[in-house]
Order: sequence, then structure tokens, then C-alpha cells
Amino acid sequence: MATRYWVASLPVQNSASSLWSRLQESISKHAFDTPLYRFNIPNLRVGTLDSLLALSDDLFKSNAFIEGVSHKIRRQIEELERVSGMISTSLTVDGVPVDSYLTRFVWDEAKYPNMSPLKEIVDAIHAQIAKIEDDLKVRVAEYNNVRSQLNTINRKQSGSLAVRDLSNLVKARDIISSEHLTTLLAIVPKYSEKDWLSSYETLTAYVVPRSSKKLYEDNEYALYTVTLFHRDADNFRTKARDRGFQIRDFEYDPETQESRKQELEKLMHDQETLRSSLLQWCYASYGEDVVSFVLVTTILLVELRLPFSIVIAFLRYCSTTVLSHPGYLVVRVFAESILRYGLPPSFLSVVLAPSTKSEKKVRSILEELCGSANSAYWKFEDEGGMGGVGGDADAYPYVCFTINLV
Repeated sequence: MATRYWVASLPVQNSASSLWSRLQESISKHAFDTPLYRFNIPNLRVGTLDSLLALSDDLFKSNAFIEGVSHKIRRQIEELERVSGMISTSLTVDGVPVDSYLTRFVWDEAKYPNMSPLKEIVDAIHAQIAKIEDDLKVRVAEYNNVRSQLNTINRKQSGSLAVRDLSNLVKARDIISSEHLTTLLAIVPKYSEKDWLSSYETLTAYVVPRSSKKLYEDNEYALYTVTLFHRDADNFRTKARDRGFQIRDFEYDPETQESRKQELEKLMHDQETLRSSLLQWCYASYGEDVVSFVLVTTILLVELRLPFSIVIAFLRYCSTTVLSHPGYLVVRVFAESILRYGLPPSFLSVVLAPSTKSEKKVRSILEELCGSANSAYWKFEDEGGMGGVGGDADAYPYVCFTINLV
């Protein structure tokens, strides 16, 4: 599968079918390793020249916004797949791979009527992407909130014995609590265990002999119990601290223990549910982004006869970031082709996937099919012609956008 495509439009002098035949013949003869597809653009409502120029500016400004949204969706998908231990799979649009959708694209006239003003179509697509971004923020915030709560609980349960939650380590049978007796929990450095076992009974006068029992140990500490009289508890804490032993405050409560357990189980279930839901939503929204991108760029393929609109002649866009809305691609192609080639709309739009070694030859074929009138003017800066304004775009006598499906 190719990962980089060119979406281009060529001016039609005689008929689109004859131009298509010539292009097929030239590609098969001189760049046979380049896949070539017809890119079908509907007869969209052109409007006035001023409206097309204004639309071209608006599309350029919207590009960063749409790209940013897709970046977010793509990053979120990668993170969720990584956390879930899933093998990353190719993203799809309407159930088919992105490259297949691009090369077999069909305009959705029911959703975007051909006769609607181009600005209305672009505004509708922009509004849809904005809603996707808002939904993404809400869903991610909800998921991150649950994940944060779980991480807090896990940190408490997985840290050092000196600071971690002890509730899941202590059982009811380990604790004695009566009118006169109480059980304390001592955190003993592992290198001091012998010292603890030989000295705890004599730290104060009211310690129950042989009452200390090891419950748990980690790499640094061991958790011991010790039973003594209530009235001697504070004195024992002081003496133990002087010997380098830490007495942890702990009160065993079965109801609290069960409540914490249920809370943890609920958070784990909620996290898994939200993660699965968010991932499926991201898959679907990424597909919507691709659809929007193709639609709008198609409109722009028609716009470029006027020299100063060259600023958008070459769109470097990543589908992994957004291929934001297939409609976006259609609109760009249509609008740029109108500005480039003039009215009435008469151009052939195609999708190509040239290899690196064939790029120069394919460029030459496209330029040759544009005709001498177009090719003579649209040269690179170092050849004395009109280049991209501010270095933002490359100048060609035909309209061309690059799409990277990474």
C-alpha cells in the first residue's frame, strides 16, 4: 500500500476523456510503477471570483485547526492502543482503508448538496470538526479523571511500606482490639529485623511477649505487629522511634475495607468501559475527519489561474494527523482549480502515488499535459518564474496537493 498520494487537477483543452487517456498512456510508458486513479469531483456551485478568493484564504487558515484536531485524535488512538496492549491497526473510513477511500471517493450529495454555496459547505465541515474537538475534550477529560483516581489508589498500594496504604495487607485476625489491649503496626528496616525481634518486648513494660508477627515485606522494610496495653501505646511509639522503628497509625474497619475494595473495582470497570468507548469514538471520528478533508480539498483543485493564489498550490498534509474531512480535500481542489484555470470549470482531477524515483518524471508528464501556455509561466523561482509566496508552497502549472498516509 502506498503511503503518499498526490491529488492533482489538469486543465482540459478538448475533452476530459481524451486527457485521461493521454495521462494513462504517459504514466504507463514512463512511470509504470505509479498507481493512477480518477478523482471524481462534482459540479459544485462556483459563485463570484471574490467569494472564491475569500474562500481560498479561509481554507488556508482552517488548515491548521483541522490538522490540530486530527493530531489529537491520532495521538489519542495511539495512546489507547498502547495502554490496552493492542497491536496498532490501519485506520479505516466507512469500513475501508484510508487509501482505498481516497482513490474511490464519491461525493455525498445528500449530506452536502452540490448547489450549496461553497462557503456553506466549508462552514458545515468546520462546524463538524469543531464539534468533534469539543466531544474529544469531554471524553478525554472523563477518561483521564477516572484514570487519575485509579493511579492515586495504585500509588498508595504499591509504594514503600513506610508510606503505602496498609489496608490490603492487614486482616482482621492480625489485629487485637479490646478494653485493655491494642495492636500496633511497626515498619522495620530489613537490616534491623533481628534488632526488632530481640528488643521489642523490652522497649516498654507492658508488651505482650511473643506477640510480634511479620505480615509483609518489600525491598526495604518489613511489616510487623506488636500487641500491648492501651496505656503503654504512646510510650512504645516514642521508644520505637528512638530505635529507628516506625509505628504506623492504623485502625482496622471491615466496612471501610469493603468500601475501598468496591470503589477500586468500580474504578477499574469504569476505566475499561471509558477506554473502550473512547477508542471506538476516535476510530469513527478519524473516519469523519478523512471524509471532510477529501471533500474540501476537491473544491480547491479548481481554483488556480490567478498567480497570487499560488500560496496554496501545494498542500502538505498528513492523514495520520487528519485527513480531516474528505470534503475538505474536494473543496480545496475545486476552488484552487477554478482560480488557476478559470471559468467555466473544465479540468481533470486525479490521484497518483508516485515512488520517490518516479516523482520527477511524473511531474514532467503532468506539466506537459498542462500545455505550453500554463507551463511557460509557472516555473520555480530559480528559473525566473513565479515561485511559492514566502516559501510556503511549490509552484507548478497544475494544481497539486500531497497527502501522507503514515
